[in-house]
Amino acid sequence: MKLFLMGLASGIISGMGIGGGAILIPALVIFIKPEQHIAQSVNLLFFIPTALIALIIHVKNKRIYFGMAFPIVIFGLLGAFLGSKLAIMLTGNTLRRWFGVFLLAMGLYEMLRKGKKKVEKENPNS
Repeated sequence: MKLFLMGLASGIISGMGIGGGAILIPALVIFIKPEQHIAQSVNLLFFIPTALIALIIHVKNKRIYFGMAFPIVIFGLLGAFLGSKLAIMLTGNTLRRWFGVFLLAMGLYEMLRKGKKKVEKENPNS
């Protein structure tokens, strides 16, 4: 049941374009307790079909600007290659810590960004 709920929650978040790994990886590590490398690998495997479904829906609804997406995809592939090489060289604990720092930084960024947008909407002339 835990795996079902983790997959469902991560799939919903992934479909929204937010990134289900932010839910799936910590949930796996906390509740199932695999090694960090395994949790992140499962997330990558999970990402392929969920991203494909989300992509089809977003293309159908004309929500993708391919001129912007193409260079991001090309350099993203390069980054994925380099990142996977780096992840393999790190210990599980080090990888877990770096992932935690990443989640913390993204959380702080989102909190600060959303607060800023709210202020801009309330006072558009400033």
